[in-house]
Amino acid sequence: MRTSIATVSLSGTLTEKLAAAARAGFDGVEIFENDLIGSPLSPEEIGERAADLGLTIDLFQPMRDIEAVPADEFARNLRRAEHKFRLMRRLGADTVLVCSSVSPYAVDDDALAAEQLRRLADLAQESGIRVAYEALAWGRHVSTYEHAWRIVEAANHPALGVCLDSFHILARGSDVTGIEDIPGDRIFFLQLADAPQMALDVLQWSRHHRCFPGQGDLDVTGLVRAAVRAGYDGPLSLEVFNDVFRQADAGRTAIDARRSLTLLQESAGLIAPPAPVVPTGFAFVEIATADAARIAPLLTALGFARTARHSGKPVDLWEQGEARILINTDTGIHRPEPSLTAVGLESPDPTGASARAESLLAPVLPRRRAPGDAPLDAVAAPDGTEFFFCVTERTAGPDDTGHPVRAGWTGDFASAPHTPAPIGVTRVDHVALTQPWHHFDEATLFHRGVLGLRPHASVDLADPYGLLRSRAVSNEDGTVRIALGVGASPTEDPARGGRPQHVALVTDDLVTTVRRALAAGARMLPVPANYYDDLAAHHAFAPGELETYRDLGILYDRDEKGEFRHCYTVTTGRVFFELVERGGGYDGYGARNAPVRLAAQHALAE
Repeated sequence: MRTSIATVSLSGTLTEKLAAAARAGFDGVEIFENDLIGSPLSPEEIGERAADLGLTIDLFQPMRDIEAVPADEFARNLRRAEHKFRLMRRLGADTVLVCSSVSPYAVDDDALAAEQLRRLADLAQESGIRVAYEALAWGRHVSTYEHAWRIVEAANHPALGVCLDSFHILARGSDVTGIEDIPGDRIFFLQLADAPQMALDVLQWSRHHRCFPGQGDLDVTGLVRAAVRAGYDGPLSLEVFNDVFRQADAGRTAIDARRSLTLLQESAGLIAPPAPVVPTGFAFVEIATADAARIAPLLTALGFARTARHSGKPVDLWEQGEARILINTDTGIHRPEPSLTAVGLESPDPTGASARAESLLAPVLPRRRAPGDAPLDAVAAPDGTEFFFCVTERTAGPDDTGHPVRAGWTGDFASAPHTPAPIGVTRVDHVALTQPWHHFDEATLFHRGVLGLRPHASVDLADPYGLLRSRAVSNEDGTVRIALGVGASPTEDPARGGRPQHVALVTDDLVTTVRRALAAGARMLPVPANYYDDLAAHHAFAPGELETYRDLGILYDRDEKGEFRHCYTVTTGRVFFELVERGGGYDGYGARNAPVRLAAQHALAE
């Protein structure tokens, strides 16, 4: 189906919005009246600009407070409409959005509303324009799509239909199955937006907290399916009012929007892009630093050994168990401090994973490689982290299907002499990636749609300087877990909102592992004694157990499925490590302990 976006969903001037929509691959736009009024271009020039960019103008919006009003008020409304219809002809738009009235003059009279909308449609038809009537969730007398359709049906005019807006319908909890009873040719337009579930006045909820489909909690997919079953074949159009989007780069927002529509169409069964390829594990985590000596002592203390060197790049491989960390010193002057810059994901089909990413507008990164290097595919996440789709082992010859097997990335490394001194780390449990404050929802959609990971519930965590929002994504068996977080403010100062990234490492015996790490020189994050006094009030421990945790700086959590023990190293540059032990079926991340960790990190930074 054709795709469209309302200009109100993007930031910038109208010409900037049109250019961003075209670059992202949209077929058309809705022109928001305020954008046109504020443009120095004439309606004809705007129409020509859109056409030059390959965009149609699918809707002009909105016209407000038209129907069910006294005769003198309606006469003024018709004069206003006549002017707008002339403007639309100059613009090249043939459909206008009319919102259900919120006017104090409007009366609760469906017959009058139908009569006046029919007269409006007569006037529109003379100009070759259609009227799409939309029920606002806060409309004075008409606030549901069922009610709007009854009025349109009673008016019985070929130039009058309904506009279905997913937010207005789903925010009220309406049953979307009734949409299938509306003839498809009477559904003139479909506007789509998602939103998180919030206990807010619906007007404030709508004006400030809408998001793109797949970023919230509403069943936009079910609504689209119902409209298509009814016979709707017009554009799928995004109309999103969002304070963050109004300030963000229009080009980036448009790409995020277009990605959301692709995923929406996929979930509704309308298109079939390359299927998601769910990663099966972590191949590696890459830390970039201008000086490897900044991070090498910590890795050594954590039981890692430098096992190999890349054959053509200044990249070292450090290993322990199945946990692999790459140290890349080819950073120039841009990353002097150790920073987590890339994640390798073990993939059953790297080529398919890359094709999926490209179909969802994820930037595929060009790679500099020697002729014998493994052909790694990589894409950039919204926060700039590079994700590589990897096969770990190099194998020769065809696979069972007769196709050549891709070379594993480890074949690019030459073994280096080393003396293993493991402390009990077995693999990577998860990586925690701090997102730019205004791209958190975009990041969630990227990790779900592009990487094929399942999002978990979003949680808010207390921090000395505000709230930290966090949301984890994972594969089904938990062998790939990524915790996405965003701080309390846009600042990048680590002590005032900016956050370093971290890597969590699994051990089967945390107490023994921490003791070995401390003996090897690791500096662990000190935990306030008050934490352990509070912990004793919540849980019963075996004799001496709590004292051990206090001595080693171990944090503890428990739920109905199991137990979680974890502790942290101090931060080096922009990176720190977490050691974790999961017991039973515990599937969380110790969220209740996050405020303690954050406070301790802030205390060290002061």
